Amino acid sequence: MPVFAVNEIIEMAVQIEHNGYAFYHEATKHKGLDPKALKLLTNLRDQELKHEKTFLGLRDNEDIKSLELSQDWELVANYLKTIVDSRIFNTENAAIKLAAKAKNITDILDNAIQFDKDNIKVKKAQDAVAKIIHEEISHILILTEFKAIMS
Repeated sequence: MPVFAVNEIIEMAVQIEHNGYAFYHEATKHKGLDPKALKLLTNLRDQELKHEKTFLGLRDNEDIKSLELSQDWELVANYLKTIVDSRIFNTENAAIKLAAKAKNITDILDNAIQFDKDNIKVKKAQDAVAKIIHEEISHILILTEFKAIMS
């Protein structure tokens, strides 16, 4: 059974942002966008890039680097992967194709709204992971304190 690391979960979050960036970047190329729509899509594209960099920066966080997930975490990682794979922008290529196929700004916005709805699902899953990590850390602290008392 493989052991999943926190970095793999971070990588899933990075991939989500990367795919969002690809979608918005392709959408900015759509002919017939008015200046307001182009500004909105450009801003959203740039936000995706900032989010991606933020998540990549998490890899340098000492607390996160020190966490290794046990085999129990395989279920959590698989759950997150399933959510990521079921998203409207599950790959960079899929995101680009959706943006390129859009007939108008309404299609682009509908896809972008669905993307953000998908992000909510992933965010809820990530929150669950954070809660699980917190609970496990609290168990470790309790056990460590008890062990110190017993010594």
